[in-house]
Amino acid sequence: MKCPFCGFAQDKVVDSRESKEGDSIRRRRECEKCGKRFTTYERIDEIPYMVVKKDGRREKFDRQKVLSGLLHACEKRPVPTGKLGKIVDETEAYVVDSPDRERTTNEIGELIMDRLRDLDTVAYIRFASVYRDFKDVREFKAELEELLGSKKKTT
Repeated sequence: MKCPFCGFAQDKVVDSRESKEGDSIRRRRECEKCGKRFTTYERIDEIPYMVVKKDGRREKFDRQKVLSGLLHACEKRPVPTGKLGKIVDETEAYVVDSPDRERTTNEIGELIMDRLRDLDTVAYIRFASVYRDFKDVREFKAELEELLGSKKKTT
């Protein structure tokens, strides 16, 4: 918390009290640089983070839905679940960092595919085939060729 008087980032909490309604906590803080005191209020963040679907609908961001898609893509693959958890954490952080409190499925899907591409190419292709909704074998083949072309450039 930056001091509103001098902008210094270090302070100490002098006093904490719950509000009368019980929906927030009032904290008296003292700046460690200038010594001035100020008050902050801590409240539960109730506005949900949203995902904008391809058809324009909005739904709440669901970590479990992301993890489920990753687990399905990585089924019978040697991918540690800890790595999948990290991808879910990064995805959630990406949504939370949005100034509008929402991201499109396109943005989220691309982020996940970038992480999967580096982790396991088969899982990446599985995820991409569902996410990009390949209409025929040519689209699938084009994605594979692009993946193979980028692999050759890095080796």
